[in-house]
Amino acid sequence: MSDPQNLPSNGLSYKQAGVDIDAGNALVEAIKPAVRSTRRPGADGEIGGFGGLFDLKAAGFVDPVLVAANDGVGTKLKIAIDTGKHDTIGQDLVAMCVNDLVVQGAEPLFFLDYLATGKLDVDQGKAIVEGIAHGCRLAGCALIGGETAEMPGMYHGNDYDLAGFAVGAAERDGLLPRKDIAAGDLLVAMASSGVHSNGYSLVRKIVELSGLAWDAPAPFIADKSLAEALLEPTRIYVKPLLSALRDGIGIKALAHITGGGFIDNIPRVLPDALAADIDLGAITLPPVFGWLSQVGGMSEREMLRTFNCGVGMLVAVAADDANRLVESLTASGEIAAIVGQLTERSGEPVTFRGKLAL
Repeated sequence: MSDPQNLPSNGLSYKQAGVDIDAGNALVEAIKPAVRSTRRPGADGEIGGFGGLFDLKAAGFVDPVLVAANDGVGTKLKIAIDTGKHDTIGQDLVAMCVNDLVVQGAEPLFFLDYLATGKLDVDQGKAIVEGIAHGCRLAGCALIGGETAEMPGMYHGNDYDLAGFAVGAAERDGLLPRKDIAAGDLLVAMASSGVHSNGYSLVRKIVELSGLAWDAPAPFIADKSLAEALLEPTRIYVKPLLSALRDGIGIKALAHITGGGFIDNIPRVLPDALAADIDLGAITLPPVFGWLSQVGGMSEREMLRTFNCGVGMLVAVAADDANRLVESLTASGEIAAIVGQLTERSGEPVTFRGKLAL
């Protein structure tokens, strides 16, 4: 048997294989201030351990049900990579998870992220995590941990990928949708900030067809490049909706309008006996959607099944509380309007009146 002490050494290190442990440690130190900025009751630990802790009792829950969600940001990430603009994509990541939690009546408690790259760039990673921390502050949840994986050979060039994981809680009797949801309840639309984080494979194809460069002026909004306009981060609806719920406004159900648009997302929160009837003329359509429809030659129905078309969240509310809800959301800085009602279902689960202002 050979003596290990006499074996020849080729001098290889993990860094020579493409993984820089020092860079990983430097990133952890660089992001600690951003992580600390997300502390909230129930979470006050430091990152760097093997797991994150959260104290439900300290958060004030009595009979909680935990609600969990995970997501990514799709190929919107490719625009960030191609343009070197990484400071807002983290908010998208948080939004896609926490908006799914509040749909079930849950308060987001904590968030964890996963960043995978071929070669770790500390400045890039810091910008990404600072965006995640900003999203966590908007949602009122703590960033209690995450994972950064440097995987040479798996990702090429400047490519990286992101995933997020959020956990929230609701009191057992506060879960949504409510059992008393019924025909006659009204539908309130909460405005989106733009395309949010769905449909970007199609968006990128349309940009290719347009012949515009990412740094060209956006043709649908002033004073922004095309990349800046299309990287507008996903709106986070958590705090205004939790405030309305705590005020006893009669919210029956919430639908986060993501991939699948109106047609696929609204039925997810409706019982089989109910349908949503939506007045498209009551929706204020951000100009980006008109541009996408025109350049892409998209039909209205394709728009409604692909994009949020200006509605990031749809709220089913008791008719007597609809105006109160709109006033509450408006006071919180949201743009909200009544756009339809629930009806007895006799055919499709989502029906439309009027036309989008494309």
